Amino acid sequence: MSFLQPLLLAAMPLVALPVIIHLINQRRYQTVQWAAMMFLIAANRMSRGYARLRQWLIMLFRMLAVAALIFAVSRPLAGGWLGTTVGGRADTTIVLLDRSPSMQQSRTSGGSKLDTGRRQLADTLKTLGSTKWVLIESGTNRPREMESPEALLNTPPAGPISASSDFPGMLEAARNYIQANKPGRTEIWICSDMRKNDWNEDDGRWPALREAFLGFTQGVRIHLLAYPRTAPANLSVRVTDVRKQKAGEGAELLLSLRLLKDSFEAGRQSVPIQFEIDGARSETVFELDGPRLDLKDHRIPIARGRERGWGKVSIPADDNPADNAFYFAFDEPAPRRAIVVAEDPQAAQALKLAAEITPDPALKCSAEIVAADQLTAVEWPTVSLLLWHAPLPEKGAATLVESFINRGGRVIFFPPRAPSAATFLGVNWTTWAGGPDEIPIDNWRGDEDLLAHTRSGTALPIGRVQIRRFCAFSGDMTPLATLRGGASLLARVTANAGGAYFCATTPAPSDSALATEGVVLYILIQRAMADGAESLEKTRRLVAGNPSGEASSGWKKLAGDDDALSTEYPYHSGVYTSADRLLAVNRSSAEDSPTLLDDGHVADLFKGLDFSRVDDKEGNTNSLIQEVWRLFLIAMMVSMVVEAGLCLPSRVRTPEVAS
Repeated sequence: MSFLQPLLLAAMPLVALPVIIHLINQRRYQTVQWAAMMFLIAANRMSRGYARLRQWLIMLFRMLAVAALIFAVSRPLAGGWLGTTVGGRADTTIVLLDRSPSMQQSRTSGGSKLDTGRRQLADTLKTLGSTKWVLIESGTNRPREMESPEALLNTPPAGPISASSDFPGMLEAARNYIQANKPGRTEIWICSDMRKNDWNEDDGRWPALREAFLGFTQGVRIHLLAYPRTAPANLSVRVTDVRKQKAGEGAELLLSLRLLKDSFEAGRQSVPIQFEIDGARSETVFELDGPRLDLKDHRIPIARGRERGWGKVSIPADDNPADNAFYFAFDEPAPRRAIVVAEDPQAAQALKLAAEITPDPALKCSAEIVAADQLTAVEWPTVSLLLWHAPLPEKGAATLVESFINRGGRVIFFPPRAPSAATFLGVNWTTWAGGPDEIPIDNWRGDEDLLAHTRSGTALPIGRVQIRRFCAFSGDMTPLATLRGGASLLARVTANAGGAYFCATTPAPSDSALATEGVVLYILIQRAMADGAESLEKTRRLVAGNPSGEASSGWKKLAGDDDALSTEYPYHSGVYTSADRLLAVNRSSAEDSPTLLDDGHVADLFKGLDFSRVDDKEGNTNSLIQEVWRLFLIAMMVSMVVEAGLCLPSRVRTPEVAS
């Protein structure tokens, strides 16, 4: 149990007040030996035991009455773990609110996880009180001051969005707020459904965040309100590819999509899928036999003269409405062009060949080998991929390449034979390593990015690629594949719009089997080209959250959430127009995975901090924390009534007179 006014517990010594008064009263009288009184005392010894017990009971209930009064005015709290961990009025209360799509999961009755969390936080924080309330929501990660906790219930920035959360970024914003404003005692309340992708447990910012919070002298207490329940029967739908092609006298769209079930339970299930193309709707029933269905090239007729447009794929409502629809846009595909800069002619030809072979006859792929000093002559607005096998670019070349990345292009860097001290995007090559034995690839990310599984769910044969030599690199990057021993084989640098990848080996036979076993190299390059080509098309597929270089101020909505504010369009699934571009915004692929962060990992993330956690369920209407001072007032009154009853004199029986 804890107290809202714990300082008042300093009055607990007053419980001894009845004992002190009793002792004082005893000293007011002096004992005088008197024969008649001594006779009466001797006659009353038989009932002395009961009288002494009654005196002790009177003393006890007087002390209980005083103690109950002190407890009542200290405003005690109760409510599970929270009742034992909170207490005292905070100077500043910071709320970290997870607004990601998975937080929209709900039960058959009651609200979603997000609605329940906001209501529970508003009730709890209103009870605890604070001088200032600050909201950091998962959309923008920016601190917003609130007038009261009730603002969580009606402010638009606390509503649901389609963007994933970034808890290291949210805690970083909380740390920066505390450092800038230097508040007194601070409490941080985190509301989350504990999805692994939102917590980024391997992010390098976690150790620095722990050190920062431990270093605050005013004291920071962190509470986690978790909603970890999953929905095994929930289904999600995702469009994995959309292409337009001619069909006889007309045209058709080839849609590839994926249905995922949160559980791995077997069993056949009929799922009606609705297709909407520019407002025209059709429905087809598919059989889901197991936890996953990959549908490839489902044909939908469209008008032949229709160059571009948008559509939506949806499934019936279930436990989570946020993953029941997926938007897409289509257009004539842009030509895919790659530029190869390589110091090794043999490696340059291997890279050029992998970029030139088109995966689809409808696509035009080309590649050109260019010297590093001829980059200024390249028509960069037509390039989607840059393959760089040379010392890292410097000066003017670095400016050109960085501008290309910021425009939305992709670059894959391969190590030079002689690494230099040059640095690009904070990354530099260090030294070559290798040995007589091949170096196995230990693990890789098959859920997303360049090494993701195929549409059918088959993993790429990355484990069969032989690595003989590699060049290590250092910098702040996201590893996509690692070698045995922990060295990175492929990693990505986060950029504003495009992407820069660093591969630790080359296609040369002396370094690896990337060229001889060309499947992985080919898929890697073709996927990078496809991602880069999106920036050249008039339609774009965007992941909700960061608008990826798109100025969202001029966006106009064609389809999507009716309640979305225009300032938050990039965070909501839908179709938008920006100038002459058509933008389809959707949740990230990680949101379709129900994997939760392990409890042990949660404890490790907050190790050493003043941290507590309470688990709740969506739809719960019971308050997490309650004031129980009324119970102590009742206990005080009962104690006083019992004490008064014990103080009443015994009834004197009048002897009956015989008539």
